[in-house]
Amino acid sequence: MSDFVICINNGSNPASLIVGKVYRRLPDTEAESHDMLRIIDEDRSEPSGYLYPSSVFVPIELPEAAERALRTNTD
Repeated sequence: MSDFVICINNGSNPASLIVGKVYRRLPDTEAESHDMLRIIDEDRSEPSGYLYPSSVFVPIELPEAAERALRTNTD
């Protein structure tokens, strides 16, 4: 799966997620085995991210320059 996803539904987390926004996905095989994704959300106070249902995101591929910019912005 891509390192980046776009939010398609924030119904259960409107304060933490913005529909249409690109978020960085962190690797977490345990979470993924439960259909969850570890995401760096709007809060950003937790560097290890938060868990969200994978159904509220769609994986996307970004140009290399965009990936670099987003990685730098969230590191």
